[in-house]
Amino acid sequence: MPDFVLERRCKGLVCGIDEAGRGPLAGPVVAAAVILDCRRFPKMLRDELDDSKMLTREQREACHSALRQCVDRGAARIGVGAASVHEIDRINILRAALLAMARAVDVLGIRPDVALVDGTIAPPIAAAVQTVVKGDSLSFSIAAASVMPR
Repeated sequence: MPDFVLERRCKGLVCGIDEAGRGPLAGPVVAAAVILDCRRFPKMLRDELDDSKMLTREQREACHSALRQCVDRGAARIGVGAASVHEIDRINILRAALLAMARAVDVLGIRPDVALVDGTIAPPIAAAVQTVVKGDSLSFSIAAASVMPR
């Protein structure tokens, strides 16, 4: 289960980043960047949020809804970015996924100091990046990003 250990080790404003859509044969690749206020993080999410692949559809939808409510209360910021099929064909799926991640960070409307990124390759963003293998099962910020593009 994820927690806030990685976020607490970082200095400054931290966002988690994850992408969806690298597996399909057609369609865009979508990424989310999420900043969470750990002091105002709801118990429901502490108990339920996990790597989106480990959740049922109903659990993903409930977590997605709870995260949107966090945004409404000012306890989270969410940015979603995408790269089109045309961009995937032109630059390849990996670069398109990194582009979608950078776009998601831009949509946040605030620049994080540190980005925790699921995987092993850092997107081109203006923040310190820490890549985290299986990050969506370790970090609440990355897990939150994993449920947002759906």
